[in-house]
Amino acid sequence: MDIQSYYLLVPLAPLFGALGAGLFGKLLGRAMTHRLTIAMVGVSLFSAIQIYFDVMAGHTFNGPVYTWLTSGDTSFHVGFLIDRLTVTMMLVVTSVSLMVHIYTIGYMSEDAGYQRFFSYISLFTFSMLMLVMSNNFMQLFFGWEAVGLVSYLLIGFWYTRPTAIYANLKAFLVNRVGDFGFLLGIGLVLMVFGTLDYAAVFANVAAHANDMAPIAGMSVNLLTAICILLFIGAMGKSAQFPLHVWLPDSMEGPTPISALIHAATMVTAGIFMVARMSPMFELSDTALSFVMIIGAITALFMGFLGIIQNDIKRVIAYSTLSQLGYMTVALGVSAYPVAIFHLMTHAFFKALLFLGAGSVIIGMHHDQDIRNMGGLRKYMPITWITSLIGSLALIGTPFFSGFYSKDSIIEAVGMSHLAGSGFAYFAVVVGVFVTAFYSFRMYFLVFHGEERFGKAHHASHADAAHASTSSAQAHDDHHEAHDGDHDDEEVSADHHHGLAPGQKPHETPWVVWLPLVLLAIPSVIIGYIAIEPMLFGNFFKDAIYIGENHEVMHELHEEFHGAFAMALHSLTSLPLWLAIAGVASSAFFYLRRPDIPAAIQKRFQWVYTLLENKYYFDRFNDWFYAGGARGLSSFLGKFGDKFLIDGLMVNGTAGLVGRISGVVRRLQSGYIYHYAFTMIVGVFILLTIRNWF
Repeated sequence: MDIQSYYLLVPLAPLFGALGAGLFGKLLGRAMTHRLTIAMVGVSLFSAIQIYFDVMAGHTFNGPVYTWLTSGDTSFHVGFLIDRLTVTMMLVVTSVSLMVHIYTIGYMSEDAGYQRFFSYISLFTFSMLMLVMSNNFMQLFFGWEAVGLVSYLLIGFWYTRPTAIYANLKAFLVNRVGDFGFLLGIGLVLMVFGTLDYAAVFANVAAHANDMAPIAGMSVNLLTAICILLFIGAMGKSAQFPLHVWLPDSMEGPTPISALIHAATMVTAGIFMVARMSPMFELSDTALSFVMIIGAITALFMGFLGIIQNDIKRVIAYSTLSQLGYMTVALGVSAYPVAIFHLMTHAFFKALLFLGAGSVIIGMHHDQDIRNMGGLRKYMPITWITSLIGSLALIGTPFFSGFYSKDSIIEAVGMSHLAGSGFAYFAVVVGVFVTAFYSFRMYFLVFHGEERFGKAHHASHADAAHASTSSAQAHDDHHEAHDGDHDDEEVSADHHHGLAPGQKPHETPWVVWLPLVLLAIPSVIIGYIAIEPMLFGNFFKDAIYIGENHEVMHELHEEFHGAFAMALHSLTSLPLWLAIAGVASSAFFYLRRPDIPAAIQKRFQWVYTLLENKYYFDRFNDWFYAGGARGLSSFLGKFGDKFLIDGLMVNGTAGLVGRISGVVRRLQSGYIYHYAFTMIVGVFILLTIRNWF
């Protein structure tokens, strides 16, 4: 088959599966639906592998496939850019998507929306592939908005649950804030460069490096403005501070989409976009510093929130936020290959952790509260060992995949001299301890220690039912109390999720644990194998541009003496010992002395309250943005609509015409002497004016 046929197969095969499952799912039945969608994603993965070998042989492609619209001198194309950056993303997206599709067979087996779910996740895969394969900003924006739309459908998949509706609306609206900046950035690109084609823009970017915005009284570099506006889009899609608030609530969707959207695809779209736009960002140190500082804040402060979470999926969600912060910091210090490397390793071990959490939820009969677990190791051995592998990769254990990418980010930040790099280095180093602490807090509470299932469950639900009635807190409490991954239509209102007294957990079916095993393999080995070619083997030579004034990657190369030597060298490095300290602290607090965390919480209640309320961002958004929008709409409704439009413009003009006509009507009396008198007065006035002037 011709290689360009594979280019078309990669995105179109999942689209075909999505259309088949969505339009004919009821006719096909459950078995045929999942066979069709899995087969189509398998075709996409196979095609991506063929393209990978072709690209590694030195063949790339950049060209239009279809002309969508021509307006004046500007043409809008659907086109593909196939290079090493693209093919890396294609392999990550299709491989993780395939694992999620297989996993979904077991996880959603009893759900009434089985076919609909397969249609959605295949459509999401198509959207993400169109995004990463695009060769122009118009198609990038199409994929960008398409993944946002499908994520809305997936997060609100159980649309009978108020919390799911709240979560998908929140995700949709917060992403629209970022997308507004993204669209403005694309508009500026078209204004400055006269084209939306990547190659044409990048070829001329140096010529516009010093262009200033024509704004009176201000000195704004146009390229800096473009980069920051594009990155605001990435802040929404990749959940960076302060547009991070949607991602934890998106756990309302079924667990498979947590692995697909929040580990390997949608949230990494912003990271990919900035790496693709490296020729533009490299010419603006201001934009790079902005990216780095936002990433550092996200990496550290979102990690703190993971420490107090009791919902197993929310712990992993805040871990995702923190790790996305690490990737963003790497972008800010011009270590784009390191950011993409961490994107790849993170996709595998974070998908593993999310799917492992889903396996635990199934084994616990849809209880997600880690306080009701404990001792699951002997009941769920496969889930236990794969979750341990994912946790070790996440905290950066030497020889595991996460170590090589995460440690490279920390070293790169330490070598940077950009403004804000000192704070960023502090954030990513402290974040190592925080990550290890909350990751193994969850691990120990779930798989080790006392068996708490069937004991604390009903009490925790009673506590949640009487929690605070504020809007943000009520949402979180409802989430904790009723967040089992199950359709409300199938579960009565008085049904309690979780194990009944005397009931034991169980290992999940093979269709659930097989993807865990397959994801555990790259979570262990891919970092060791890929670090040298991806970071120091000129892997991204034609896909990513790094300016000569940014020497971080060169300095990293000089420090690198092989994957094995890097792991050995880490034995004397601060990050490793911080990770060990985090694991040891969590083991001591939650296995040996569980009374200490409770005492700390009581002693520092104000800190706990701050973290529990997520730094009050949700309340601020509810008050400022939602409340402000309601207040503005109320003002516009009363003043603008009722008073100005209805009162003055519509009814006011009608009333004015009525009053004028009333006066004029009195003059039209029908008596000749009235008209004669009026004519005499008029002539008198005209003569007076003529003689006077």
